Amino acid sequence: MPHIQQLSPHVADLIAAGEVVERPASVVKELCENAVDAGAKTVTVEIQHGGMTLIRVTDDGCGIARSEVPTAFLRHATSKIKNEYDLEAIGTLGFRGEALAAIAAVSRLEILTRRQEDALGTSYTLEGGEPQGQEEAGCPLGTTLLVRDLFYNTPARLKFMKKDAAEAAACLAVVQRQALARPEVSFKFIKDGAQELLTPGDGALRSALYAVLGRDMALGFTQVSGSGEDVKVTGFTSLPTCCRGTRGNQFFFVNGRWVKSAAMTAALEQAYANQKMVGRFPGCVLHLEVKLNGVDVNVHPTKQEVKFGAERQVFSAVYYAVLSALGTDKSRPAAVVGRAGEAVVEGKQTSLPLHDFTNKGTAGTVLTVPAQPPGREPAAIPPAEEKPAPVSAAPVPAPPALEPPIPVEPAPSVSAQPSRREAAVVPPAEEKPAPTPPAIPPVPVLEEEQELPWWVAGELFHTYIIVEQGDKALLIDKHAAHERMNFDKMRAEDYLPMSQTLLTPVVFTPAPEEAAVLLEHQEELDRLGFDLSDFGGGSLAVRAVPDYVSLGDVEATLTEIAGKLALTGSTGYRERRDDILHTMACKAAIKGGWKSGTEELERVARAVMAGEVKYCPHGRPVAIELTQKQLEKQFKRS
Repeated sequence: MPHIQQLSPHVADLIAAGEVVERPASVVKELCENAVDAGAKTVTVEIQHGGMTLIRVTDDGCGIARSEVPTAFLRHATSKIKNEYDLEAIGTLGFRGEALAAIAAVSRLEILTRRQEDALGTSYTLEGGEPQGQEEAGCPLGTTLLVRDLFYNTPARLKFMKKDAAEAAACLAVVQRQALARPEVSFKFIKDGAQELLTPGDGALRSALYAVLGRDMALGFTQVSGSGEDVKVTGFTSLPTCCRGTRGNQFFFVNGRWVKSAAMTAALEQAYANQKMVGRFPGCVLHLEVKLNGVDVNVHPTKQEVKFGAERQVFSAVYYAVLSALGTDKSRPAAVVGRAGEAVVEGKQTSLPLHDFTNKGTAGTVLTVPAQPPGREPAAIPPAEEKPAPVSAAPVPAPPALEPPIPVEPAPSVSAQPSRREAAVVPPAEEKPAPTPPAIPPVPVLEEEQELPWWVAGELFHTYIIVEQGDKALLIDKHAAHERMNFDKMRAEDYLPMSQTLLTPVVFTPAPEEAAVLLEHQEELDRLGFDLSDFGGGSLAVRAVPDYVSLGDVEATLTEIAGKLALTGSTGYRERRDDILHTMACKAAIKGGWKSGTEELERVARAVMAGEVKYCPHGRPVAIELTQKQLEKQFKRS
């Protein structure tokens, strides 16, 4: 049997370093967090070769006293907690006192630091965790840490490193998250001498969002603001038409700390239920503020996961804040006329790149639609001189929010300070004073428009309703809009389906699996207005159906419901019910290509113009805008 022995301190440090420092991005994360905790207003991160040969993080924080510099690189040495009671309410990003020791153990490290009250700074070097010397040095206010030759003394770790481009991308992602977490701090990221990120540090989250995710993505986000019991939620979330194929643009922060939270992710995506397309995921930058003693950040070595004391309150706060933001948003996707003259619908992810997304404000007032003048075809677009005079009426009220959040005061703006000169230990790319961060162009803010009358101008291809309002023309997909109207009505809590008994039962023979699923959920179907039973021989008899389902659609509707129940049978009743209602609403909706009467078109248009209907239950937009200016441009009139 092998003998038990105590490991040497050096080997123990290498093992401990493996828990904190997995790759260069881990170093960048720990050093950026230390800079923020030190009160820095500007942080510059420079890497070379993916961070494997050099990582330099410079800040203008408070600095470290000369006598405390060697202590800072000892394990479990920290200025952020002093006793066990401090662990109950941690307000800093770092607190374990392991980061600097772990990084120094697997690299060649040098630190330059100076406090405001010191005339000269301190230079301190370590190699593999062993001190190499300390001396006075001239350096700017704050701290500069240089990490060279990462994992030089642990070759087993080197073979697990990815290509330089992949490691650099991971480092950039870390800096981006820090920039979104602290919009009041200006972050700069330099890769191999080229600047790749610069945030203004003006305290506005939208500015940080613009700098990190880009203009096109920022235009597709709407503001979130809400609060619950001891919980505040602020930030931005993407519009349903701007959802992506992955969760890569979901950023959650708890008291300024980036975290991975299953509860917050579930709350976010639940708020988008029946508003986004299947297989698409919303993006967000959500800041959650809770009491320090209401969250435990000491549950993961890299502090990426937290544990909430009241997880249900957190879920509810995020869910209702996002749901309210989506409900109050009045934007509609705009139609863009292409160069070749073809119309392109923005917001349709299946055929357009991301940069095609824009959203424009729309009027929020609904007016009574006048009847078409006699002698005009319903589908004809009236000339300008023949427009019927619209008559104003009381607006149709929008559905009330489930629990509108209480507005939250925005954080006070913090002016960005100019970057200072880098330490001259390694010739930096920005030896001369760093330039002032570029001004972020203002992001368009949706504004309330004047109350404008509107009217149904006609119908296109027996599928799209044409509504004219001011200098805009709206194209409404009548099937998608009517489907949403049906779905919302069926899904209302006080809705009781009207079941109609059939004079002659509808008997059909589905596949054995489908019959088994329908009979298994017979009680749920009965609550939705279906009366079906086993007819023998593998057939089912339907004796009553909801009033929304026509006689000719009974078999197709139940067959489709059976397929959805087979996929969602293990989920909760609400999810299964929504899937069934999707099918029923679709079958009962006006079909594209069908000829509709004027009253029917007006009823659908009224719901869309009231803001009650924005997306179909599958997440597709129901209306797009085409402005008079866009048309005049195509006819060379502008």
